[in-house]
Amino acid sequence: MNRARTLSTAATAAALALAALTAPQATAAPAGHRHSGTLVIVGGGLKDTNAEIYHEIITKAGGAGHARIGVLTAASVTPEHDPNASDPATCSNSVCNGTYYADLFRHYGAADAQWIPVDLDHIAAADDDTVLAQVESMTGFFFGGGDQYRYITTLLHGEAHTDSKVLAAIRAKLAAGAVVSGSSAGAEIASGPDMVTGGDSYPALREGSSPGYFQDPTRLGYLPAGGFGFFDAGLIDTHTGTYGREGRAIRLAADTGHPRVFALDEDTALEVEDNGTPHETLRVLGTHGVSVFDLRHARTRTTPAGWAVDGVDYSYLTDQDRYDPRSWRTTPAAAKQPLHPVGTTPVPAEPDVFYSAADPAGHPYAFSGTARALAATTGASATATTYESAPTYAVDFTKTPHLRAFTADGTTTASFTHLTLALHPEP
Repeated sequence: MNRARTLSTAATAAALALAALTAPQATAAPAGHRHSGTLVIVGGGLKDTNAEIYHEIITKAGGAGHARIGVLTAASVTPEHDPNASDPATCSNSVCNGTYYADLFRHYGAADAQWIPVDLDHIAAADDDTVLAQVESMTGFFFGGGDQYRYITTLLHGEAHTDSKVLAAIRAKLAAGAVVSGSSAGAEIASGPDMVTGGDSYPALREGSSPGYFQDPTRLGYLPAGGFGFFDAGLIDTHTGTYGREGRAIRLAADTGHPRVFALDEDTALEVEDNGTPHETLRVLGTHGVSVFDLRHARTRTTPAGWAVDGVDYSYLTDQDRYDPRSWRTTPAAAKQPLHPVGTTPVPAEPDVFYSAADPAGHPYAFSGTARALAATTGASATATTYESAPTYAVDFTKTPHLRAFTADGTTTASFTHLTLALHPEP
């Protein structure tokens, strides 16, 4: 079952905001640090029926009957802030979420799965030797969802942004070959510098990004010091298609100078094997896809109507597709075949490309859906716009000579590489 992750109290949010704004420009990992284990980062909304992802985590942790999974849920609120804490069916807090995931991992074959008892009420536990011994006995780890900044607060040491004993042990195990996994906030926290802390696509395009953690959930914020620094191939974003976050992902990458961002859909994982080594490879697992935005040749400008960008290279990868972050190349899944477009009907102009919360007629996955529809036709371009106006933003999808599209059923687009995007305010 999937539980909604509740928000922190206003007092906690204000405290975290201040801490984020004053955090130094440093990453959790030492310069030149490299890992050799596996990351499995999920774009949120991980269903308890997604056997593919749970089994992969368990396999990388030693296999069924051997894997021992440590579950961390410090991104969740603590029980006293959960109005449903006494109801096992509806609770959503650090303790009951830890139990929930531990039960799931045992259900899928782990020899053991245990909650690591670190949360906002037990920050000192992150440096407790008894908890450290528990962590040392694990062969893999899973970070649950919620608010990624709570992981900063509980597992790193304040403004120094240095590892607690628990985090240092997990980092060492990853370097030695263990699997570290997480969903939603548990995926975001794997980020290096400029980890996203919140925001919606339309306000992001209109107003840009700011360093910090904000009570306004629509404001695009980021933490310059970053998360745990497990993943360095690009920025990470999550819940992408469900909440239409493609715009905020592109804007944050452009504002912070990152040439690449991986935007993960829900119930979908990006598996990073040989993490941080010259042999690192990425593979997509799950039910939706991962958007890869390449900004190496992107150009930004400010027009009288607002901020704009063009020349963004867009690829969308789905189950079993592989990606080499060093060569920037995609290898489609063996079961997929090249798609030969035959349709001549123009792609309908999508009127709510980022699935605005204000639009009762909107639908998720509008952004990637427009791109996939274009790849299946003989047309050269398609346009989608924002539901919001003043200004209205347009997204132009344009085929390039390097476009490659792949299909699993012979007619529809499963994945593609090398569409070009432009985002601009309409005059």
